[in-house]
Amino acid sequence: MITNEMAWAALDSLAAAHNMTVSGMAVRSGLNATTFNKSKRVFSSGQVRWPSMCTIAKVLNQFHMSMREFGTYFPDR
Repeated sequence: MITNEMAWAALDSLAAAHNMTVSGMAVRSGLNATTFNKSKRVFSSGQVRWPSMCTIAKVLNQFHMSMREFGTYFPDR
């Protein structure tokens, strides 16, 4: 099972693999610089926030990556 934390960790790892901050990766992908901030990963209600498929697609398109390739950035359980 994929968890919210695993999805965010994969995005963090992808940015690090490209020697970027998550903010830099967001901007490079045409997103707001704060899109991947840790403070935005949980709503004020405490409910976890998942990155949207649209957001992930923008990042993957920027790096010319497939979903399969992105899957390698997910941590093992």
